[in-house]
Amino acid sequence: MATGWAGDNAVNEQIDATVKDGVERARSRLPKGPSLERCEECDAPIPEARRRAVPGVRLCVTCQAAQDEEEANFAGYNRRGSKDSQLR
Repeated sequence: MATGWAGDNAVNEQIDATVKDGVERARSRLPKGPSLERCEECDAPIPEARRRAVPGVRLCVTCQAAQDEEEANFAGYNRRGSKDSQLR
């Protein structure tokens, strides 16, 4: 039965769930498999040092930087809603 009040540990559960989602999202974006010798985007050669340093790399440094910039500009959203709305 809903009482309209959040449980004693609701804020901590919200924070834990948000952190868990962020970790899972980051892990899912890690490169997997063998590194490519040429960039998927621009077909530029990927240096051997980069392939050894980043297992599963698929993009050259330039294309990776552009992708990182694009992802940084996307703020996303909190699908669980604000803490205030859930604690009322």
